[in-house]
Amino acid sequence: MTTDWTRDVKGTGQYAEVNGINLYFETHGAGRPLILLHGGLGSGEMFGPVLPALAEHHQVIAVDLQGHGRTADIDRPIDVRLMADDIAALIDHLGLDRPDLVGYSLGGAVALQTAAKYPSKAGRLVVASVNLRPDAIYAEMRAQQGQVSAAAAEYMKDTPMYQLYQRVAPRPEDFPRLLDKIGETMAKDFDFTEDVRNLQVPTLIVAADADMAPPSHYVEVFNLLDGGLRDGGWMGEGRSKGGHALTILPRVTHYSIFSSPLFAAVTLAFLDEQPS
Repeated sequence: MTTDWTRDVKGTGQYAEVNGINLYFETHGAGRPLILLHGGLGSGEMFGPVLPALAEHHQVIAVDLQGHGRTADIDRPIDVRLMADDIAALIDHLGLDRPDLVGYSLGGAVALQTAAKYPSKAGRLVVASVNLRPDAIYAEMRAQQGQVSAAAAEYMKDTPMYQLYQRVAPRPEDFPRLLDKIGETMAKDFDFTEDVRNLQVPTLIVAADADMAPPSHYVEVFNLLDGGLRDGGWMGEGRSKGGHALTILPRVTHYSIFSSPLFAAVTLAFLDEQPS
């Protein structure tokens, strides 16, 4: 299996002791701050192919979430709401003024929860490939998720997730433990409907046209944000009142969207647009 996850993009790496965790992050570029959050079993390096574009006009802070990449695990579940507290604490630690939040999959759910719980700390929000509920995911994918546990570690040694973890993790032997925790997280029921409905920051919903859930599900998410409910009007007067937006990217999947130039392009277009 080939991957661009570990493309050699150099940034300034450091740790922050926040919220009971030693959180690793890398800083790239300069400009208005953008916190970038990776998917499950990955790290900030997943975004290597798109980091140069994102960092051209932004200070990109790519975080390794709990138990991922260079951030060691701690004694608590992997829970997006708890990790949102980590990101809020990091924002305070760095003295950032309402940075934009950009996240994919697990990281997208963390970004969503950060904006939902701490709206005064967030600027704009981009969430890619994030589902409202488990039942939105294709049944065959739910079945695969149910098989994620430490027992799968041996079978994952040829995957980019395992190889990246072995190369950068503080405790490479913790990979089976991470699989157990991710499996437990995916087995739990959740519903982000009210979190989305109550978002107070401009939000872009991004999905692949061949994602883990059908495109109609991401339209449902957009509907919760007052989007896609009426004609937009000649002057845009019928658009979502909160400045929210939706994009479905062509010819990408859940497993390639985060490294697609299209993802970088729509993210930058949304973050950098002038308020109407």
